[in-house]
Amino acid sequence: MLKFWKKKPTDTAEEQRQDAPATAADAAAQDLSPTLGEALAEAAPPEAAPAADEAVEYLPEQATPAPVAAEAAAAGKRSWRERLSGSGFARGLSTLFSRNPKLDDDLLDQLETTLITGDVGVEASTQLVESLRKRMHKREFADANALLAALRKALVDQLTPVQQPLDVSGRKPFLILTVGINGVGKTTTIGKLARRFRDERRNVMLAAGDTFRAAAVEQLKTWGARNDVPVISQGQDADSASVIFDALQAARSRDVDVLIADTAGRLHTQGGLMDELGKIARVLKKIDAEAPHEVLMVIDGTTGQNAVSQVRQFRQIVGVTGLVVTKLDGTAKGGVVFALAREFGLPIRFIGLGETATDLRVFDAQAFVDGLLPAALGHA
Repeated sequence: MLKFWKKKPTDTAEEQRQDAPATAADAAAQDLSPTLGEALAEAAPPEAAPAADEAVEYLPEQATPAPVAAEAAAAGKRSWRERLSGSGFARGLSTLFSRNPKLDDDLLDQLETTLITGDVGVEASTQLVESLRKRMHKREFADANALLAALRKALVDQLTPVQQPLDVSGRKPFLILTVGINGVGKTTTIGKLARRFRDERRNVMLAAGDTFRAAAVEQLKTWGARNDVPVISQGQDADSASVIFDALQAARSRDVDVLIADTAGRLHTQGGLMDELGKIARVLKKIDAEAPHEVLMVIDGTTGQNAVSQVRQFRQIVGVTGLVVTKLDGTAKGGVVFALAREFGLPIRFIGLGETATDLRVFDAQAFVDGLLPAALGHA
């Protein structure tokens, strides 16, 4: 069932893109509520053009059943090692240690190369290997397996500080604003998060703030139907701040526990689009001075070291508070997780280890490291 608010005639989307400034569509908010109009007027240029559509609430009439229990059970049996062993980092380490190598400087040189090519980063890799080299020269390691044990401990120690699960119980509604560049899996991650929170018996709502990509709203509605979660949206090319502001108002009035807002994918080098994220945050504070309560940046694990520059730019603009690293079960090298932890110390909330909803796992430092390392240590 669709519930539409009155739609007013406007120019075509193409005409709006030509005539309106980058932050267009703010005036639509004036028809939603005076408060929203005032908020957007302060957050955007005064010449902003009208939005294409008024707010639309999509309520699934008959929600598609959640994935069956058998699927969840099967996914739960797939260990971290099974999911991560195909990564470039894991394959490199497995090759290095599977030959029962001689414990010498050549082994450490190869280890350093493996860490660097696995996206851990040059400086971090060098420091880690030199520390191990000093210990080896002091004869602290009986064999290569003892070296591997020391490597495991060092890697776990690097990730333990960023192992901080997301707690949404402190505020109501708890607003999660998801950001990231194009194609990292933001909308899919939102759907998986909605499933997780619904399984926790929380009342969830979604906001379709990605009004730039034509299929994004429909994709989010599909996830909403699958998880029996309402979606607040407007038309394509509408203003993201208007959509998310309206969704937050609706969430407050309906006693929603968690509101998850999608945003358009954008490159960290696109100044105008990045500024739009700053505007969204400013507008939301007109309702809740602490909103958004979590700015969750989604990172594609296959991106490698470029992920570091992405996080740096997004953090400056919108204040990223947590990370999700996706696609780690595929061709990702995996080492970028260590690079992000070292560079920013931001909490890594979740990692994506597959396609199903249950494959979005709460980040576990020990399980992650053990999934990358050879099984010689006996850690499952």
